[in-house]
Amino acid sequence: MKDLILTDDSSREYIVKDPKRLYDHLIEYHATNEKADHSVHEENGFYFTVTEDLFKKVENFVLNNKI
Repeated sequence: MKDLILTDDSSREYIVKDPKRLYDHLIEYHATNEKADHSVHEENGFYFTVTEDLFKKVENFVLNNKI
């Protein structure tokens, strides 16, 4: 399995150590009806605006890698 790499709001790359945990967190705290709510997620000093693109990237990674 390849790594899930996200670019934060400051254009820094972040390697997600546990994509499933992140996906579950995004659903619970940063989505409404499984749609991104454009809130800001902080992880280890990296800040991400939860857009549809970011949400779908994480979701597709988790589903395609069956994790």
